Amino acid sequence: MSNIPVEIFIFLLAFISTAFFTLFIKKLLKYADVKDNPIVTEHSHKAGTPTMGGLAILLGVLLLACIFYTDKSLVLTVMIMMTAGVVGLMDDLIGLKTKEIQKVIRNISPNPVEIGRLTIKTGENARVTTPKAKKDLENLLKNNLVEITGEAPIKSEIKENEKILAQILVSLFLVASGAVGASVLGFNIGLLIIPVVIFGIIGSINSVNLIDGMDGLAAGILAIASAASAIFAISTGNPSGSLPFIILTGACLGFLVFNRYPASIFMGDTGAFALGAGYMTAAFLGDIVYFAVIAIAVPIFSVIVSLLHRAHIIKLPVEPLHHTLHYKGLSEKKIVLLYWAATIIVCLIALYGYKVL
Repeated sequence: MSNIPVEIFIFLLAFISTAFFTLFIKKLLKYADVKDNPIVTEHSHKAGTPTMGGLAILLGVLLLACIFYTDKSLVLTVMIMMTAGVVGLMDDLIGLKTKEIQKVIRNISPNPVEIGRLTIKTGENARVTTPKAKKDLENLLKNNLVEITGEAPIKSEIKENEKILAQILVSLFLVASGAVGASVLGFNIGLLIIPVVIFGIIGSINSVNLIDGMDGLAAGILAIASAASAIFAISTGNPSGSLPFIILTGACLGFLVFNRYPASIFMGDTGAFALGAGYMTAAFLGDIVYFAVIAIAVPIFSVIVSLLHRAHIIKLPVEPLHHTLHYKGLSEKKIVLLYWAATIIVCLIALYGYKVL
């Protein structure tokens, strides 16, 4: 270790330990028959892949927290990750139960047909989800405009308001620690830091959770953003603030060994909630929130697009955006590489911009 920079040693330790735990957890999940049932029809071939792999990420960062137990920021970051991971785990466990079976249809008419909010072209497939779409289906079948080609199992899940409440509780753990200062961008905002922390944790969790829909997508983006945040912290004279980000980078890449395309394990909400909460906690504790937010601009943009869709301002054939790109014919590998590349570009611009300014 004497000849290896401590940051590299910590990164390698996080990478190797998480990769090992991922292999271990994957085998356990297979034995327990804990598997995913994708609701996106284009991903039906992934059915049976072990999910809740985020447990391996939690074990990886927990090991590092035990080794570097004197670093309060790291220990607190891991505690928040564990708390959020438990919430995600509950959602994953509930998701193992099927709520309903939805029909998958194909347009067999020579013209586009409308069902629900969708317009499907000749030969295109769609999943019948909303009450309006189910009602429209009856007329379309009567007129022989569409045919049923299959069924898609829909998971049970915690209601959105219950998820938000649970995420608020997670953020309150960070507030209660008293470790977050009252200043943002150099301005002392006093008690207003509480809603800022709550909004930051909730936003980060949901951004990561939404982007977690393709092999290696979320883990790759978080690895890139965490590495950039670590570099930024070090370059601004804050090496202690970089430690949680270095460990997050190693953990994400260690998980990516088995989660890259074609993935043999998924992180599930267990991993997405933990990574989202841990990433933003590290940003608050390292006082680099502004840079950390810029670094995850791609997931944030995806959330904004989904919100515009749900507000009926725009219309997506499939939500979120990366599933729309897949639906339009772009391969999963190309979409993941596109999102990774966009994240790298955003991070490089942000790092260069700081250097220039």
